[in-house]
Amino acid sequence: MKNLRNIKYIVVHCTATPPTTTVESIKRYWKEQRGWGDTPGYHYLIQRQGTLIQLLDESKNSNGVYLHNSNCINIAYIGGVDKDGKPQDNRSDAQKHSMFDLIVSLTEKYPQAEVLGHRDFPDVHKACPCFDVKTWLKEYEPDLGNAA
Repeated sequence: MKNLRNIKYIVVHCTATPPTTTVESIKRYWKEQRGWGDTPGYHYLIQRQGTLIQLLDESKNSNGVYLHNSNCINIAYIGGVDKDGKPQDNRSDAQKHSMFDLIVSLTEKYPQAEVLGHRDFPDVHKACPCFDVKTWLKEYEPDLGNAA
């Protein structure tokens, strides 16, 4: 079935947890603490070792950006805070690689969508995703291995 949502944004998040946090504990937090039932905060979650997990079909709204969820695809890496709970870009190289590949794939699928960090939306007062997404995308050079 074709996606009927008008995707305007591909939004990058961090989970604002230590990088070792489990997917199950994140889901439990959304359900028990946030009261979101089975609706996740993101469509995609990137684990420390770079594994990509799809939590929700792109045709459905996730709870990523308040008042903008109907036109966002939300992706997040597990991490974003240091041992003291302070914002920190602590993505592993594997997470950066998976994130870049996912963003490329999503921008091909939704060419009209703008790629933003959660903090780039008006009235968002948080560091998420703890790095400047547009600058990172411009400067990131994917490791293509031995593809020479």
